Amino acid sequence: MHKNSQISGLLALTLAGACTAQTACTASVYSQIAPCVASSTAIVLSNVFAPSGSSIDLTKVKAGTTITFAGKTTFGFTNDSSFEPIKLAGSGITVTAEPDAIIDGNGQAYWDGLGSNGGVPKPNHFIAASKLIGNSIIENLYIQNWPVHLFTITGAVGLTIQNLVLNNTAGNAPNAASGTLAAAHNSDGFDVSSSSNTIIKNTQVFNQDDCVAVTSGNNITIDGLYCSGGHGLSIGSVGGKSNNNVTNITFKNSELVNSSNGARIKSNSETTGFISNITYSNIKLTNIDTYGIDVQQDYLNGGPTGVPTNGVIIENILFENVVGTAAASAKNYYVLCGEGSCSNIKFSGVKITGGEEESSCNYPATGCPA
Repeated sequence: MHKNSQISGLLALTLAGACTAQTACTASVYSQIAPCVASSTAIVLSNVFAPSGSSIDLTKVKAGTTITFAGKTTFGFTNDSSFEPIKLAGSGITVTAEPDAIIDGNGQAYWDGLGSNGGVPKPNHFIAASKLIGNSIIENLYIQNWPVHLFTITGAVGLTIQNLVLNNTAGNAPNAASGTLAAAHNSDGFDVSSSSNTIIKNTQVFNQDDCVAVTSGNNITIDGLYCSGGHGLSIGSVGGKSNNNVTNITFKNSELVNSSNGARIKSNSETTGFISNITYSNIKLTNIDTYGIDVQQDYLNGGPTGVPTNGVIIENILFENVVGTAAASAKNYYVLCGEGSCSNIKFSGVKITGGEEESSCNYPATGCPA
């Protein structure tokens, strides 16, 4: 090969992000991401800024690829509710980060206290993870200031998520657009659907909505989470979606602090579905302000109806060693089942104190835990 041709080839590789199959392909500007995805199984995203309307699209990475975030990853303003700033898919991939790396979702540009319920159009799903299979791993990420929901996980099989810090505390205070409301809203940490054999563990979530919400799927374990400021560890809401079956879900060894709810199961009013074999084990609660343990079949996004319906079956539920404190404004326990739709809900070693609103349990027949 002519020497000038060699030089031209090397220059092209450098402009594309210095990619080879054997060494990491580093993208330090947005335009280098796609060439890295196409050519390498070791990708470093270094201080990348994604312009308005431009997703960091990692859905076509090769099997077994490792993606490492380095420095600070930032995003331009995109007022589109269907826009997904980061998109993930693949088999046997690892998504990780260098120490001190930050992914910043630019939430302050969107927050108006309304979340996905109105106001400024906001990217509704910050990280859309679709069909992560083959024992893929997401680990060691620090993410802050996401606009609305953070992780939307759909169709995962054998996925492990571990050692994350998800920090949306900047959205706790009101801003000029939100009035007296917290600026951030609907800021779920993890929304999991149609997934199986998936683990989320050893992760801290500071937000303003569900810490974890599993709306469909089976054989999912949530282990060792610390959740602050949100709406609890939730099953649901279930019903009225394309998949309404939730089975074999375990929440364990976790702590919820300064949250609206602790352990929560919610089914949507006038819908159908199936919730079975759910365990909450070794859950510590501190300063829960609405419900310590909550099972309700009257849920609507705009507010519960107060009248339960029985289209969603709820069976084989165990609350084991769920202990701690509720605020005076809370009910320690609240169970509102539709007629004949709940069975085998058990409480063992459960003790929640501090709530001064009277607890209410229409199931089991023995009532709320003592």
